[in-house]
Amino acid sequence: MRVLVVTAVAAERDAVVRGAAAPDSGPDAGADAGSGTGTRPAEAASGPVVEFAVPGYVLHRPAPGPEPLVIDVLAAGVGPAAAAAGTATALAAAALSGSPYGLVVSAGIGGGFAVPAGDAGRPGRSAAVGSVVVSDAIVAADLGAETPAGFVPVTDLGFGTVEHRPPEALVRAVAEAAGAQRGEVLTVSTVTGTAERAAALVAARPGALAEAMEGFGVAEAAAVHGVPVLEIRAVSNPVGPRDRAAWRIGDALEALAGASAALREALLAAPSETWSS
Repeated sequence: MRVLVVTAVAAERDAVVRGAAAPDSGPDAGADAGSGTGTRPAEAASGPVVEFAVPGYVLHRPAPGPEPLVIDVLAAGVGPAAAAAGTATALAAAALSGSPYGLVVSAGIGGGFAVPAGDAGRPGRSAAVGSVVVSDAIVAADLGAETPAGFVPVTDLGFGTVEHRPPEALVRAVAEAAGAQRGEVLTVSTVTGTAERAAALVAARPGALAEAMEGFGVAEAAAVHGVPVLEIRAVSNPVGPRDRAAWRIGDALEALAGASAALREALLAAPSETWSS
């Protein structure tokens, strides 16, 4: 059971590593973990470092427990292009080494939507700051074309894709373990900064609960390699007008660590076919 978790930045990576470490592991547990390409010690918060055979990409690994579960964590950079490049590189290197990954997870912090009640009695929903969202769809929200009639997704132009669906049973298991909501996580290249844009995104994707910048890139790379994908987002701020004073990045990183612990426990409890297809 080998899992790759991809974050954008080191702070997210360290939160994932901290949460995903075996509960009974001490500060030095797993210090000799490796991939056959060499290791070196690292800060306790970041876990042992696994040096990649590919220059520029360094994995971090939580302290392992006795169970046969390996979790590697990579901070691949900000945005869908960097996320896709880093994920594809890691997946290719693992496959060539003879130890391919069975699951890829895009994880980090992001914005949370407040979704108003809709037609036919559809209730409103809100992803509050400090809460966690597990993706039931990973969506490219701004991949397409602007037209006089408004935005048109690339699929309506007759090519490409704008959505990847994680394994439903895995989504359910991780959401239950993390006490998280399930909903669509939108990938954008430009972070939403106005109420009008937030409303437009929700109107186009009523299932949206969170916004981030990497999930679709991770999912595209996973799809090329035929590996299932999941996205987990801890909410640091509301989606809408930018108010840095209202952001709670520290709280979101702690929620991300908790969600990473829940991910580990869910993977250990679930049969492999739950997340391998």
